[in-house]
Amino acid sequence: MDELSPARLWLMRSAFIALTLLILFFHLLPIDTQPVSLFTPELFPPLAVIDPAEARLRDLLDQGSNRFLIGPDLLIAFAFAWSLRRPEYVPSLLLALVFLLADLLLQRPPGLWALLALLACENLKGRSRSLRDATFGAEWVSVAVLLTGILIANRIVLSLLLVPAPQLRLSLLELGITILVYPAVVFVTRSLMGVRRAAPGELDALGGRA
Repeated sequence: MDELSPARLWLMRSAFIALTLLILFFHLLPIDTQPVSLFTPELFPPLAVIDPAEARLRDLLDQGSNRFLIGPDLLIAFAFAWSLRRPEYVPSLLLALVFLLADLLLQRPPGLWALLALLACENLKGRSRSLRDATFGAEWVSVAVLLTGILIANRIVLSLLLVPAPQLRLSLLELGITILVYPAVVFVTRSLMGVRRAAPGELDALGGRA
């Protein structure tokens, strides 16, 4: 099938929507379905009646267990990979809708992260030709810089609006994991989904040369 045929374009756009919904589905799955009340009263007395040192230890254990639940932001990682390889598969309107949906479902301030992620994807689309001829290392660095930039911008805007921001430690951990898994995301994008860069001289969706 022609990479730029209408059927192919809509098929891949639908595939990206399906991928988005799958990622959000796993984000929304309950991590711990065990009712706490079944075990907590017997095994753990209230914090107010135990030794303060034990209370601090339990607090550290709780923080440690939460830390292991942090995962990569696969949605933005796949959006970056697709934007660099086939910008026509992820038009701006589609990206804006899926990022806004993610904001609403994940209970983030609606629109802020979506706007920053969209601007980052559009930046990558504009640089897709130059990065096509560069090494993967250059692409990886560009993605890492953009991810870091939108994280910083997001926290600055939230602080200016007096909106509580996520813990910096958790945000940095998610950022680091997302950057580390980006090569795996690119491998899945290319090998399993068939989203590859346009060859030099190939016509893009607007009829221009890639």
